[in-house]
Amino acid sequence: MGPKVDGHRPILIRQQLTRLTFLLLVIVVWIGACAPTPAPERRTVAEVVDQVGATAESRLKPLFERARLSYPPGKVYLLAFKEERRLELWAGSSNRPAFVRAYRILRASGGTGPKLSAGDWQIPEGIYRVTALNPNSRYYISLKLNYPNDFDRLKARKDGRRDLGSDIFIHGNDLSRGCIGVGNPDIEELFVLAVRTGPSNTEVIIAPRDLREKPPPRYTKTAVPWLPELYARLREGLARFDARASVR
Repeated sequence: MGPKVDGHRPILIRQQLTRLTFLLLVIVVWIGACAPTPAPERRTVAEVVDQVGATAESRLKPLFERARLSYPPGKVYLLAFKEERRLELWAGSSNRPAFVRAYRILRASGGTGPKLSAGDWQIPEGIYRVTALNPNSRYYISLKLNYPNDFDRLKARKDGRRDLGSDIFIHGNDLSRGCIGVGNPDIEELFVLAVRTGPSNTEVIIAPRDLREKPPPRYTKTAVPWLPELYARLREGLARFDARASVR
């Protein structure tokens, strides 16, 4: 007699192939959902302002008037709170800034705690400034931050960390890979405002939560010994901004 033939084997093989095909389809769909949109046609900063400036400023100017601020202001402050998914816009003097409006953070990868290395998908935590405007972002348009700053580099040297990552932006769209996504209409306002004010006059404070009203988190996704020092710096930096004024 010849060897026995398992009559169920072809069925099992087909079932396994079906499962594998389904799994591959899910992976392809997931990658497509997370992938950035193709880069738009090359534009200049001036061309972006020509295209969206009038509409963005028609929304911004009444808000500045209500806050009794001149437009454009001499200084802009952006306060980003991870836990609340909130980005606040303040402007005016460094001693007495005034609240203008709040934006919703549509997407923010990672969790509470600072960014420590490239590829960890963490949004940094610290006090930064805008160093460049990107009119050709794969996420529509964007503001580049000076991560890693001096504090980040100092702590990395003490920790023995080398590749800290880079290219941290506030951008349009609703995706995030270590950056802050606020959607296209809102990034138009922030982009045009940064152009009018000057990128170097735009300060950005990124905190794990609103430290004006809440204590620092006890546990973070990236825990390091110097975390209390960082959060003390953030609380000091946020002390200028009256949380009661931003409840509108």
